[in-house]
Amino acid sequence: MDTTNLITSIDALEALKRQGLSRLSPDTPKITVGMATCGRATGAQAVFDALQAEIDNTPSSVTLTTTGCIGFCQVEPIVEVYRPGKPRVLFQNVTPESVRAIHAELLSGALPHAGVFCTLDGIPGTEVHRLAGTPHIDELPFYRKQKKIVLNRCGRIDPDSLAEYIALGGYFTLQKVLASMEPGDVIAEIEKSGLRGRGGAGFPTGRKWRLARGASGDVKYLICNADEGDPGAYMDRSLLEGDPFSLLEGMTMGAFAVGARQGFIYVRDEYPLAIDNLQTAISQAREHGLLGENIMGTGHTFDIRLIRGGGAFVCGEETALIASIEGRPGEPRQRPPFPVEKGLWGKPTVINNVETWCNAPWILAQGADAFVKLGTESSRGTKIFSLVGKINNTGLIEVPMGIKLREIVYDIGNGIPEGKKFKAIQTGGPSGGCITEELLDLPVDYDSLKQAGAIMGSGGMIVMDEDTCMVDVARYFVDFLKDESCGKCSPCREGIDRALEILERICQGAGAEGDIETLESIGEMMKNFSLCALGTTASNPVLSTIRYFRDEYEAHVRDHRCPAKTCRSLIRYRVIAQKCIGCMVCAKSCPQQAISGEKKQPHRIDQALCSKCGICFEVCKQNAIGKE
Repeated sequence: MDTTNLITSIDALEALKRQGLSRLSPDTPKITVGMATCGRATGAQAVFDALQAEIDNTPSSVTLTTTGCIGFCQVEPIVEVYRPGKPRVLFQNVTPESVRAIHAELLSGALPHAGVFCTLDGIPGTEVHRLAGTPHIDELPFYRKQKKIVLNRCGRIDPDSLAEYIALGGYFTLQKVLASMEPGDVIAEIEKSGLRGRGGAGFPTGRKWRLARGASGDVKYLICNADEGDPGAYMDRSLLEGDPFSLLEGMTMGAFAVGARQGFIYVRDEYPLAIDNLQTAISQAREHGLLGENIMGTGHTFDIRLIRGGGAFVCGEETALIASIEGRPGEPRQRPPFPVEKGLWGKPTVINNVETWCNAPWILAQGADAFVKLGTESSRGTKIFSLVGKINNTGLIEVPMGIKLREIVYDIGNGIPEGKKFKAIQTGGPSGGCITEELLDLPVDYDSLKQAGAIMGSGGMIVMDEDTCMVDVARYFVDFLKDESCGKCSPCREGIDRALEILERICQGAGAEGDIETLESIGEMMKNFSLCALGTTASNPVLSTIRYFRDEYEAHVRDHRCPAKTCRSLIRYRVIAQKCIGCMVCAKSCPQQAISGEKKQPHRIDQALCSKCGICFEVCKQNAIGKE
């Protein structure tokens, strides 16, 4: 075995740290492109390629690198420009056409304010420079109320560089843990921090680790649940794409604490970039003696194997995930016994999600007392959310527990587009609940959300405006869960089928008296008798929308009317004669040829032919098409 790169001392860590610092703050200019999935989706690859071509075609000493997501997905692609001894600046919404100017100005030493989004802090140990008239990143409303613990390196380092991870403090805490702490001390610190599982259930992490430590048997396993399947959620993906080493370090600490020698990362196969970055990180960690036998010369042995999930939402449930790793169908089983007693291959197993494992290095570096100062009495620390939907600022945010929903929607998210009214926010994924405007001052913590009929979940937040039909929202999520249910237990299987049947009838205008009450009855039955968490929470979208938007259900059932004008079967398009100028645009666009009329004369819509596609409504520039 080649031992050239093995890290067996603090001196070796310090040497790699110096390498990392020289990469982060070189003696020559550097351009960094955000190349996480969100950046690539908005054209970051084309921006990177254009910059590479500029650098190749112009003799210069400029370095071009990549990084992960900085969180503000709304303004991607993002490019950072570093000049030695000058402010680090970010450019937003960069295009391939604009990179030539950025590169030319970088070579000239000038940097105009035009296009500059904000400035960044320098790397620790270097002088901080500010650009007059340009806000610092922490002064932007999107970041002002955030507190980055887990995301503190995302968007700052090259995720493929172990040296850069170490430059910002990585693996120094692991060295301290392995060299000078006892397993029980590590568990005690995690317990003292109050860290609860960030995968949704919120079980105390330290208690889970202690139960596994005390379980009988010499063989124990760790699993990272990275099977993130909630629509609109991408917390785990962004962490794995932007800072994979923090997960490896956190799992290695957990392995030392519970006495495990083997770990598994179960990641969605639909996350190719995350998988590539994890494979690179695992390979580098092994090469440097940070995984495998005798880690950092301390005698501790632990290795990690990457497992690609098959894309089944139910495999996010821990016992179904275990079955999938074992090569069996991903179906939940009855508990107890719980995985900490009898998990993977019948051995004691600790399962935590990505964010939970990534909290461990910060807690053990800064101390539990620092973590306890953040959050609320029952929900300590910070939480990562993906903020999406009808919101001006979409992105990945990390906020202290206890922050109000109103602060997230209006201060960080900058409110609703086009001045429309906020209607609801759905938290907790498909099995979460919808919270209304009257509860926007609700603190975001495990207990408060549960009392409101929602759940924390893994961290998805979908904002809805006045044009959203809450009955249709419930139908959408129940339809999603129908496809993803394993069908093993009848309360979930039959309950979801029956609920979806009723919701579809209601949205089609065929609802009947008693349907709302039947939906409530089905929901309570599923909560009480389903086998796993997917089934017990699958009724949350229905029960929460009935709880807060019962009048919408009643309008659909009794009046055959959709107040949001969304359900196609319950809406009708008509021409507003006073506004119609007979331009013929709607008639030419109608796929059913349902619109007739002479040029420069008011038109008519034949309701018998109209398919209610809404194209006429969209193309009319005179606002002469009414929807009712």
